[in-house]
Amino acid sequence: MENRKVTTAHLLALATVIIWGTTFISTKILLRDFTPVEILFFRFTLGYVALLMIYPHILKPQNWKQELLFAAAGLCGVTLYFLLENIALTYTLASNAGIIVSIAPIFTALLAHRLLDDERLQLCFFVGFGAAMMGISLVVLNGNYVLNLNPLGDFLATLAAVVWAVYSVLMKKISAFQYHIIHCTRKVFLYGLFFMLPALFFSDFHWQMARFAAPANWFNILFLGFGASALCFVTWNWSVGVLGAVTTSAYIYLVPVITMVTSAWVLQEPITGMALLGAGLTLLGLYLSQRKSDVKVKAENNVAFDR
Repeated sequence: MENRKVTTAHLLALATVIIWGTTFISTKILLRDFTPVEILFFRFTLGYVALLMIYPHILKPQNWKQELLFAAAGLCGVTLYFLLENIALTYTLASNAGIIVSIAPIFTALLAHRLLDDERLQLCFFVGFGAAMMGISLVVLNGNYVLNLNPLGDFLATLAAVVWAVYSVLMKKISAFQYHIIHCTRKVFLYGLFFMLPALFFSDFHWQMARFAAPANWFNILFLGFGASALCFVTWNWSVGVLGAVTTSAYIYLVPVITMVTSAWVLQEPITGMALLGAGLTLLGLYLSQRKSDVKVKAENNVAFDR
């Protein structure tokens, strides 16, 4: 039973990053008619409504410490991460953002080592990280040896990676409460929307529903709201509760590979042999990062989310 749960968690983490790997393109398309704050607000409002309809039960706050963890998770995992990522995409290329955000697992590992008792650093993780980053670099370059760097956009993407690492550690702590996963995710969304309000007032936010008349706009916002937000946050948070923050975060290595494949399919961008080699190295890095972690998963399952 435990092995089945672990396998399911790995599969859900993989499915989640496959969907998340396409969100850079969806966001790029929406940025033609929407500001970063507007995209963020609309997608997580849709996500919250979807989760509320699926799981309408209300759980009263147990104590202020738990609420602080939920609030911090909402601030980091929703408001700050996606605001930083969306703003970064207005200054830098989607490929740049993809590779920079993919360094989140190393930040997660360092934070988890310091803050979580059952998340210890292992040599295999660092070897896997090195292989994955070499592969990701080849994927992003895709045969082009001229780097298109943008200091501001790339810095914001790096901050997004750090913030996501904090969110992963917070969700591992929240998993110990053993609440229903949809309830936990919904509460995180609610706090995220709450902390988003100041950004709405100080930004150029407009309702302008006419923008949704364009099929590309409503399709991508629905995809981000229901798929990449409501569904994927539930599956990701559950996987973190079962596998741990470090093991789950390693799947982020695959995001640039998924983005590369999606870009070739949707935007007709070519894939070179160098990029294919990079994809292979990335997969090898993910495998090496996961080799030792499964041994510890059984002990971690005692603090997994209530199903």
